Amino acid sequence: MLTLANLSPKKGSNREKKRLGRGPGTGHGKTAGKGHKGARARSGYKSKPGFEGGQMPLQRRLPKRGFTNNFKISYELVSLSQLDSFDAGQEVTTQTLVQAGMVKKGNLAKVLANGEITKKLTVKVDKVSGQAKELIEKAGGTVVENAPAAQ
Repeated sequence: MLTLANLSPKKGSNREKKRLGRGPGTGHGKTAGKGHKGARARSGYKSKPGFEGGQMPLQRRLPKRGFTNNFKISYELVSLSQLDSFDAGQEVTTQTLVQAGMVKKGNLAKVLANGEITKKLTVKVDKVSGQAKELIEKAGGTVVENAPAAQ
């Protein structure tokens, strides 16, 4: 019967630990597999990530590509089907969207024409797509865009 007391690894699956610096008979005596001199042979050696022994590191050899626009304005997207969860006649602002958990605090909101809207709402957000504006007005609501100030 197999119990915890007589468990052992499968034969040949485990090797004995390499005993370094224990004489020439082991094949790992003298320099203990560290070679002769240099930083790697010393105790306490540490290298920075990406260091290649003085060779130009890969992250510096590869070409730089692309461009990041520091002035890009990004919006959190809200669909019409999400707006349909509000009560009819209610004014929907970025603050009410934050309270409803649809937009994170401090972010700008944009309404997209995903889904349908059946209620008459007053929508006052940072941006509204053209089709979403049409559908909101078709349902009897109004749209006011609060465009963010240019940075």
